[in-house]
Amino acid sequence: MIVRRSAAVLAATVVIGTALAPAAVAEGASPSPAPAIPSGLYGTSDPTYDGVWRQSLALLAQHTVGVKPAAKAVDWLAGQQCANGAFAAYRADASAKCDAKTMVDTNSTSAAVQALAALGGHGGETGKAVAWLKSVQNKDGGWGYTAGGASDANSTSVVIGALAAVGTKPADVSKGGKSPYDALVKLSIPCGGADGGAFAYQPDKKGKLAANADATAAAVVGALGKGLAGAPLKPVADPLSCKAADSPERAAQNGAAYLVKALAKDQHLTSVMPGAKNQPDYGNTADAVVALATAGHGDKAADAMRWLETHSARWAEQSGPAAYAQLVLAADAATFDPRDFGGQDLVKQLDATGPAPASLPAEPTASASASASEAAKKKDDSGVSVWWIIGVGLVGGIGIGFLISARNKKQQP
Repeated sequence: MIVRRSAAVLAATVVIGTALAPAAVAEGASPSPAPAIPSGLYGTSDPTYDGVWRQSLALLAQHTVGVKPAAKAVDWLAGQQCANGAFAAYRADASAKCDAKTMVDTNSTSAAVQALAALGGHGGETGKAVAWLKSVQNKDGGWGYTAGGASDANSTSVVIGALAAVGTKPADVSKGGKSPYDALVKLSIPCGGADGGAFAYQPDKKGKLAANADATAAAVVGALGKGLAGAPLKPVADPLSCKAADSPERAAQNGAAYLVKALAKDQHLTSVMPGAKNQPDYGNTADAVVALATAGHGDKAADAMRWLETHSARWAEQSGPAAYAQLVLAADAATFDPRDFGGQDLVKQLDATGPAPASLPAEPTASASASASEAAKKKDDSGVSVWWIIGVGLVGGIGIGFLISARNKKQQP
């Protein structure tokens, strides 16, 4: 899997495999021309299956590091919304009314909510979107990729992030007495086996749960009530272990323990696709970093971040804005510098995939940099970490602190 989220990728794969493959092999058939890319949209690849998703991640990542996106980029995203509040993956003609044939989905809708809520000024759009999400909640408390589809860990988690983004407590959103947290805990694999603590994407036809690293990364963040950008907690001193998942927080810690084990061997996650050679999974590795930082184990993600610094440049260049956004969010969560990431400026590279930003954060002044450097040399008698001191120095000197994410003011507890 190249860029998360699996629910969207799987849905696109089904459509491509069943609808396009026969045409591709038919004698004399020619591929349909790719749709023209709107000027406000990030990326140059066909947006049919990921336009809203990649736009939302790009805007959210820019906001996280203090970049103000171009107005037309924000307007394009808001303009993709249907009258009922939902978003489809992409609507080439946003002026046309959505109808029963418009393939709206929970993932695109929730990602758009998180981006628009972070940017502010879009209460009408996010309110309608959340109302639609609530209307299609399943009886087990979760959500599937499409309305009425079986609940899965990824979709349920991204909806939780949307609810939190607008100030709604996910635990209070229930159907038949079941909240989204109940749905996630049901997808947590019990302790005891090799995959204990992991989350499954969905149960199989026999109800069996199979570990899925992508679903686990999503569910750890979701079970803690956070969104795609995460929100690092205070470091957790207790050693990582798997215990009975008697709460969403405990299930999240179990998932974090699984991710640490999954990353230990190669410092990255691996994509396992039927009929294809196993290969590094850059996007889900970045998401695992966000998950570990959100669970209070950011220190356990440092090796994975260093691996991404060394190996992810080509992948991001080929994959486009969503990939750059995932790396920016991971770097921010793990207190790495996204502007000097293995010699690459991820923020600049992300900005270059879409319309020029409305504004950029101010560059550090010489005095601010000197003050931060001096603060780093001093031991804090109160026990507060050196990195926190550096972050405060930067905030005080230039108004923007890259080590203390702007999202902390936007994400709801």
